[in-house]
Amino acid sequence: MRLLRRGEESSTLDLLVAGLGNPGREYERTRHNVGWLVVDELARRHGGAFRGKFSGKLADVRLGDLKLALLKPETYMNESGRSLAPAARFYKLDPEAVLVVHDDVDLEEGRLQLRRGGGLAGHNGLRSIAQQLGSQDFLRVRVGVGRPARGDRRPVADYVLSPFEPETDVDALVERAADAVEAIARDGVDAAQPRFN
Repeated sequence: MRLLRRGEESSTLDLLVAGLGNPGREYERTRHNVGWLVVDELARRHGGAFRGKFSGKLADVRLGDLKLALLKPETYMNESGRSLAPAARFYKLDPEAVLVVHDDVDLEEGRLQLRRGGGLAGHNGLRSIAQQLGSQDFLRVRVGVGRPARGDRRPVADYVLSPFEPETDVDALVERAADAVEAIARDGVDAAQPRFN
C-alpha cells in the first residue's frame, strides 16, 4: 500500500484493466486481439459501456464493491503505453494497480499465466507500457496462443495477426481469462495464481 503525501488524493479506482489489441475489423478475432476480447467480455458481464478516452475505448464497471476501468488502447499494439500510461496517471494508480491482458506465443494455446511484473518476452505492447509507466511491475494475465505448428512457415508476427483455428474454443478461453481478471481484482494475484496458472 502506498502512503499519501499531504494534499495528495488516493485513487477512486481499484484496478485499471487494459486488454491489448489492434483496431480495425481485420484484427477483431485474431490471436493478437485476445486482450480486447477479454475486456469486451468483462464489459458484457458487468454492464460496461465504452466511450472514447485516452486514445482508446474506456468503460467503468463495478465488481461487487470494487471499481474497475476497462481500457482497449486503439494506438495499435506497439504503442499501447501511449494509451495506458495517461489513464494510469489520471486515476493516480501505481503500476501494481494496472492489469494488462495480452497474447503470449510462449504459452501453449489456451494456457493462462497470472503474474506480477516480469520480463517483456519480446512483446512490443508490453515494452511500450513499461517504457511509458517507467516500470515493469504491472500485473499481467498472459493468454497462451501458442506458436505456428510444425510445417507452418508463417513468421510469428503473421501467425498472431491471423484468426484462431476453427477447432479452438475462443469463447471458453476468453471466459476463463475474464474469470482470472475478476479473481485478481477480488483476491489479488497471489491468491488467483494457483487456480489459473
